[in-house]
Amino acid sequence: MYQIIAKQKLNHIVEKMVIHAPYVARKCEPGQFIILCANEGDERIPLTIQDYDREAETVSIIYQVVGYSTKKLAEKEVGDTIAHFAGPLGVPATLHAQKRVLGIGGGVGAAPLYPQIKALQEQGVSCDVILGGRDKDYVILQDEFEGICEHLYFATNDGSLGTNGFVTDVLNQLLAAGHVYDEVIAIGPLPMMKAVVGITKPLEIPTMVSLNPIMIDGTGMCGGCRVTVGGKTKFACVDGPDFDGFLVDFDEAMRRQTMYKKQEEHICRMKRGGENHA
Repeated sequence: MYQIIAKQKLNHIVEKMVIHAPYVARKCEPGQFIILCANEGDERIPLTIQDYDREAETVSIIYQVVGYSTKKLAEKEVGDTIAHFAGPLGVPATLHAQKRVLGIGGGVGAAPLYPQIKALQEQGVSCDVILGGRDKDYVILQDEFEGICEHLYFATNDGSLGTNGFVTDVLNQLLAAGHVYDEVIAIGPLPMMKAVVGITKPLEIPTMVSLNPIMIDGTGMCGGCRVTVGGKTKFACVDGPDFDGFLVDFDEAMRRQTMYKKQEEHICRMKRGGENHA
């Protein structure tokens, strides 16, 4: 069992937990993820690692409360325990020795972006970051990023924080103003990452993205997280989750992401009905 050391509500549907997980904290690196079960017998939930503290033996995760299993996780409080917390899983992010990097985080994509930018900054790389969200409440980890990047920009759909528009609007503004980046790291919804690559690829700015498709076992055995990268089949859980954005078939990934939507909704209705009946 893994104890919850701290819990923070970042907005009305996004929460952060700090978990005492000695082995994971000792071994994990930026870009990797864990799979947890809130209670014995619950669904397995893959979540990227937002931060870690090797001395305190803790791992921080951020999750969006959107379905049955994340709602069960959100019911936990400080001092409670999580049944299973397996990791670290996936391949650590490849952090290239660069002079200047631009990080782009959309919504909860800011969580896995944070440890990569933090590690680059510790290596002496100058980093700028763009954070985006539906409105200002959906832009998370502002204070954390301010401490590790040179310039921090915002974009919100309603204009309540930063540019009124999308992260790609800010990206275009920076490039038009003459900002030069050796690499872009974009993490967020698939349409967002596809749009970023649509800008950076013609300009030949290397761009890494993080894929979070359907994951079940986290070992590559189930095949649920198949993605096509460079015309070849990859498994996001063991070959990723980070890939060269120029090579990713985003359209296929987006189709796969929604292929079980009806079944997921049916299961959620059945579980809610069972609880009401009980």
